[in-house]
Amino acid sequence: MTVELATEVLALARAQGVTIATAESCTGGLIIGALTEIAGSSDVVDRGFITYSNAAKIEMLGILPATLDAHGAVSEQIAREMAEGALTRGGVGLAIAVTGIAGPGGSEHKPEGRVCFGLAQTGQVCRVETVEFGALGRSNVRAATVTHALNLLKAALVRPTQG
Repeated sequence: MTVELATEVLALARAQGVTIATAESCTGGLIIGALTEIAGSSDVVDRGFITYSNAAKIEMLGILPATLDAHGAVSEQIAREMAEGALTRGGVGLAIAVTGIAGPGGSEHKPEGRVCFGLAQTGQVCRVETVEFGALGRSNVRAATVTHALNLLKAALVRPTQG
């Protein structure tokens, strides 16, 4: 399923001449890995920012420390800044960002399975959303995050051709 979805994303991006970057925290590179699993992906996939630590988010993506202090790393505000940072610093047309609690654990306010997504696209307002996957276990939360991220990329690439 992931291979088919990644193949669709690449084909859509290729047809539109769009390049892609990822900014990943809780997935640790699994999204860019799914895309680059497909032969020939280098004409579409530009780079992946693996920013597991807050310091990496600040240094590599330009996340504002004040945003981290106010909202924490797992927040729509940080997902937005991650996606916008990947878009700008990557010089690409489309960027997806994820930050979340894969587990085990979590808290009352930020439970296991919560993942915030950011989708930045040249010339459009950055979209953010939070998905509560639940306490599925670390591997399953990460896999569900990859699938959801690929679906967001696909939807962003389909939308312009339908309007």
